[in-house]
Amino acid sequence: MTNDRTAFIHGLIHLAVFLQANPDAPTPRRAVVHYFARDADDDQMRAQIDAIADLLGSPVDPGGGHYATSVCFGPVEYRAVAILSDARARHAAHDSYRDCITPDTN
Repeated sequence: MTNDRTAFIHGLIHLAVFLQANPDAPTPRRAVVHYFARDADDDQMRAQIDAIADLLGSPVDPGGGHYATSVCFGPVEYRAVAILSDARARHAAHDSYRDCITPDTN
């Protein structure tokens, strides 16, 4: 995990250095870096996000089946999300219809 973390941080630094050195390279208006909670039961996933919210000093948004917290560094957002079991079940049910219906394209 440390190697993945170090590689990620170095990648961000290299991107920043590249963009600073190449002012003609376009940049997005904003960026979001997502961290998704490790798969566990809902209480454990909430606890993961609560711990991150404590580190960030940010509130938790429990809405929409996603339990999330975030902080912005200018136009760059760090967002930690737990997709709770009800939301995962709804997505799986919806996705189960994929490729069952083919729309008429005429």
